[in-house]
Amino acid sequence: MVVLKSVSEVRAWRRRVRADDASVGLVPTMGAFHQGHLSLIRRAVADCDVTAVSLFVNPTQFGRGEDLESYPQDLERDVELASREGVDVLFAPPTANMYAEGYATWVEVERLTTGLCGRFRAGHFRGVTTIVLKLLNVVQPDRAYFGEKDYQQLAVIRRMVQDLDLECEIVGMPTIREPDGLAMSSRNAYLSPEQRRAALVLPRSLTKARQLIESGQRSAGKVLRAVKSRFAAEPLASLQYAEIVDPDTLEPVERCDRDVVIAAACLVGDTRLIDNQMVKLRERA
Repeated sequence: MVVLKSVSEVRAWRRRVRADDASVGLVPTMGAFHQGHLSLIRRAVADCDVTAVSLFVNPTQFGRGEDLESYPQDLERDVELASREGVDVLFAPPTANMYAEGYATWVEVERLTTGLCGRFRAGHFRGVTTIVLKLLNVVQPDRAYFGEKDYQQLAVIRRMVQDLDLECEIVGMPTIREPDGLAMSSRNAYLSPEQRRAALVLPRSLTKARQLIESGQRSAGKVLRAVKSRFAAEPLASLQYAEIVDPDTLEPVERCDRDVVIAAACLVGDTRLIDNQMVKLRERA
């Protein structure tokens, strides 16, 4: 595996790969690898002739007061893990290489970014779509891999790729969870043992919501009241939002009579956690 730091180095590498007519997979990350990241990497390695992983803590997707300065980073460990998984290239650029002085160009996806996390993280998705488009332009992968835990992000990136006619397949991968059900996240490291236990209210409330829908409850309002009731019983966790939305448009639904996504975000101490569960009803019809 080679570690590249500049856009020019990656472009030179991509020219060599193109000459070999090899398929390229890209896994964009912000580092601090856990099993969720590794599941994306393993799928890319299995699917593609060559796998690139980007490691870049993107400052433009962090808002004021968020955890940019404290976000977990361990480049040496990440390099070792990526190499062990068969990654060919790790792209770890400095910020100045991705956002040169005077940088003034942004990519925004409308509608899909206004609800859910978009209501609470102004400018977040603008930062996400901008950096993902830059990475797709630099690496030019045939496929790029993203986790379904960040469901809104996945939907937004798919829309961007479709709308801008990019030649890249976006592959969504299932959420990887801890044995007790908590979705794996680099931010889980912020939680104290007591907070870690309290955080389980998030996956458990979503599982209960899914079970209610699968057992025949069609009122989104009643399902969401059950989620809020569980959070009310956990003093260390504060529910930021819980919504049931259409999987494609991310618009809230009133009736759970088709496929839906139950999405929620909460604060446990100062740590913001997100999770979601898909309910597929069409397959059972």
